[in-house]
Amino acid sequence: MPSKTAPQISGPWDATGMGCAPELEPGMVHVWQRGLDASPAEVAACHELLSGEEKERALRFRVDRPRTDFILTRGTLRLLLARYLNTAPGNVQFCYGMNGKPGLANDSNLCFNVSHTDGLALVALAEQRAIGIDVENIKRGSHMKRLAERFFSESERHALRHFSGAELEAALVRCWTRKEAYIKAKGDGLSLPLAQFDVSIRAGDRDALLATRPDAAEAARWTISDVSVDPAYAAAVAVAEQ
Repeated sequence: MPSKTAPQISGPWDATGMGCAPELEPGMVHVWQRGLDASPAEVAACHELLSGEEKERALRFRVDRPRTDFILTRGTLRLLLARYLNTAPGNVQFCYGMNGKPGLANDSNLCFNVSHTDGLALVALAEQRAIGIDVENIKRGSHMKRLAERFFSESERHALRHFSGAELEAALVRCWTRKEAYIKAKGDGLSLPLAQFDVSIRAGDRDALLATRPDAAEAARWTISDVSVDPAYAAAVAVAEQ
């Protein structure tokens, strides 16, 4: 496989304390985080940033916690994008790919992706590079073993057999976030089978995409890297080569 230049990942920074947006240079990825355990005032402030359609989507959540997570995540995304685009949050317009991946409706070179899990949301941004991010609570590893046996690639299942207990749970979540980040970056949704590509399960890898099928050259066009977050979580970002 040709050598790749891993993107320079900056962050994650606290989105709730953001001032002016830092300069996003070519080859860089900016990652922002926000906790989802927020006060009613914070939820209300994020709700005010949403479009009418987004407010209607929030109302469709019948359970308070998923509704609040959506409001906080979407409001924070609007605020971040507005800072990078030097505009008002209400001016940010979204479009959606064939499989639902969001992007900016204008001609901006800014690319982004969002993920949230129990108590934490992440936003990743890059210039002119397809990008995907995923974050999961490590506790979810206890429920992933059957999913791994059914959906992970043969090489990944073999590597996971060397782990047990808490280490296995962490490795399962690590593998899952890397695979989800890649799928989200490509925007293929469920049309891209999880077994069609291999990722490393070692902790801290800066280039965790090992192989892609049927096009083996695809692996050289992408980089998957871990994102350093709270130890209770695992996170990864996938970025296309420029």
